[in-house]
Amino acid sequence: MPQTRHLTKSRFKIGHECPTKLFYLDDNTYGNTKVEDSFLEALAAGGFQVGELAKIYYPGGVDIKTLDKQAALQETNELLEKESVVIYEAAIQYQNLFIRADILVKKDNRIEIIEVKAKSYDSEEDHFLTKTKKPKLNSAWEPYLMDVAFQAYVLKNAFPQYSVTGALMLADKSQKASIDGINQKFFLEKQNGHTSVKVNENTTKDSLGNPLLIKVSVEEEINFIWQSTYEVDGKMFSFSEYIHFLEDICVNRKFLNPPVSAQCKKCEFRIDQDLKAEGKKSGFENCWKKARHLKSADFDRPFIFDIWNFRKSDALINNGAFFMDQLTKDDFASGSSAERQWLQVKKVQEKDETPFLDSEGLSSEMESWKYPLHFIDFETTMVAIPFHKGRRPYEQIAFQFSHQQVDESGKISHKDEYINRERGKFPNFDFLRALKKALEKDEGTIFRYSNHENTVLNQIKEQLLTSEEEIPERDELIRFIESITTHKNSEGKVISGPRTMIDLCELVKSYYYHPKMKGSNSIKAVLPAVLNSSEFLQQKYSQPIYGASGEIDGIFSHNFNNHSWIEVDQEGKIKDPYQLLPPVFSDISNESLDTVIIDGQIADGGAAMTAYARMQFTEMSDEESDLVAKALLKYCELDTLAMVMIYEYWKSKISR
Repeated sequence: MPQTRHLTKSRFKIGHECPTKLFYLDDNTYGNTKVEDSFLEALAAGGFQVGELAKIYYPGGVDIKTLDKQAALQETNELLEKESVVIYEAAIQYQNLFIRADILVKKDNRIEIIEVKAKSYDSEEDHFLTKTKKPKLNSAWEPYLMDVAFQAYVLKNAFPQYSVTGALMLADKSQKASIDGINQKFFLEKQNGHTSVKVNENTTKDSLGNPLLIKVSVEEEINFIWQSTYEVDGKMFSFSEYIHFLEDICVNRKFLNPPVSAQCKKCEFRIDQDLKAEGKKSGFENCWKKARHLKSADFDRPFIFDIWNFRKSDALINNGAFFMDQLTKDDFASGSSAERQWLQVKKVQEKDETPFLDSEGLSSEMESWKYPLHFIDFETTMVAIPFHKGRRPYEQIAFQFSHQQVDESGKISHKDEYINRERGKFPNFDFLRALKKALEKDEGTIFRYSNHENTVLNQIKEQLLTSEEEIPERDELIRFIESITTHKNSEGKVISGPRTMIDLCELVKSYYYHPKMKGSNSIKAVLPAVLNSSEFLQQKYSQPIYGASGEIDGIFSHNFNNHSWIEVDQEGKIKDPYQLLPPVFSDISNESLDTVIIDGQIADGGAAMTAYARMQFTEMSDEESDLVAKALLKYCELDTLAMVMIYEYWKSKISR
């Protein structure tokens, strides 16, 4: 007899996002693009370590480790008979609702349920409820608050004799670590598909210095959620009715009339051709067929929510317009963004697969550039548990950069790179020293891709200003940052340094578009488009010149030898160069690493972020660490080479 499917807190979260997803969830016939490897997600965000740190702040608790539901329920019930008790992973069931509470604290007839999250909290900036005439949950915090409210509901109904309260335990951004190497006290282990944390012996609350987590009561928010109403498919529900409505859908696998909208763009059940080729069904297509009576052929037509930065998708969908070929220029506002959006739609409507390049505008930009040109890329992470004394939770950590240089003659060289591999080290100031040394030899124009590098350098500037560390060249390093960034001066006015980095991504948005990019301006969308449309790049990089420094036409590389970047697939299309890189880990694909989900969003630079975290937080051998570092160096080098290739393509077109 099959086991009953319970509405757990993770399923409740998904059902709250979209009730129809509960029909597809756990059905292996439907493809799912979301990375479900909790090891990767928690590794990148520091979730497991935060969970273990929270237990140390509530010492003496009983950890219910069994994964058997009935055994866990029995053990929990027995512990709750005690007058006072702390339970980790307490199992609670009410009807077909089932939860495992991170921390449960019972004292007399009062029970507090504490949900631990690897998310930062600032008491001055973060507010869970918006204080307006009609209060509502802050959208950034809503998933976490609904989670606690659901757990409190289950607990209250399972044990009505107790008074139930709820709280979130979060990383406190107002606190600084008072000791070094806290992160080294929590190592992740993965055995038989399950992840656990190995805590160093003699690790106590007192031994960890200042508390880095803060417990925040959410009683007001729970009551607000419990008293609110919820609309699904045109029907209004109280919170209790809403939970049991989702319970019924989950337990009985009912298909709810899908509330299709622009949100469907990010649905994990919107799968690609590769998953379809494996025989997987598309939940996304099933929903739109049911809700909007689409035919299979309709899914070859680009949807309007795939238009870059388009805000009118939902309004148009409600009026029956789903596809780009249904739009006219009147559907777009005025301005540069609208022109770019209409260009994308027009290419679709005219079945035009050729690239667009504003040669005149781009040529005008190029006239101001100074050689040699410098292309840089950073890899960074923000972890919940600080590596170093004096640092706060979720401070920016810059652990790697790559630097390519192009001379006026066109000669390319991978000039510099930096990577920190030392466990527990705060690398930012050494990172900055290495970057300054790489870029201070001339006044050549510096390029970044997107705003990340500018943001990171400004964050390092703040760290320099507030650091108690002895830094002899502090002022010199700050002046360097200010010279190449857009930043705020002492009066709060935004200014640009004399050598401010140029954002290549903004140049793409302004002057270049290829239909193969499908509205994305990510460098991983732009590079394959450029390579497939440029005979110049195809001829040049089909030769094994990359890393052939001894050749006249060779390109010096720190990490590649006699490498060719052009490989063709069975359909005659040039393969994405990122797919030619060796895997960062032997047991995880680069594609999986790059789709790690953090706070509901795909993490930018997820592969490098997760790999660095694994080097820091797992007991990795020197040999494995060497292999990971080599893979990361190749990964980051390709990011800067991609920028160079885009520049080369533009230069060749304008020169012609």
